Amino acid sequence: MKDVHSYWAYLVLAILIFAVVNAIIGLTQKKQFTDKDLRIGLFALIVSHIQLLIGLGWYFMSPWYEALKADAGAVMKEKSVRLLAVEHPIMMILAIVFITIGWSKHKKKTEDAAKFKTFVVFYGIGLLLILSRIPWSNWF
Repeated sequence: MKDVHSYWAYLVLAILIFAVVNAIIGLTQKKQFTDKDLRIGLFALIVSHIQLLIGLGWYFMSPWYEALKADAGAVMKEKSVRLLAVEHPIMMILAIVFITIGWSKHKKKTEDAAKFKTFVVFYGIGLLLILSRIPWSNWF
């Protein structure tokens, strides 16, 4: 489960970065919001939600969750364990919330620029939250 979560994360990052860059280009170049842009945003939403489900499954089987249940005080004192047991899961859930809000809000917009801007802001915040709490030492 951990390997699936780790490898799927690369896909999520790639697609989310692509979605944010695509929205920035669409906004700055005043492009029309097409079905392609809609699908890019939808695909980013879907893969991020799948990652959340995989991550939650892994989290409740992980040694970090067990450590948190056994002695939360000790977990909070050690930076690397706290990252994996508390900070990473909370930040990823918040990131998915922002991405989901962005998807919902963009559907209510009627102007192309407003749709792109919604993706830039909400998907961008989600991306920054994800990047801020990835356990980089476990990846490389």
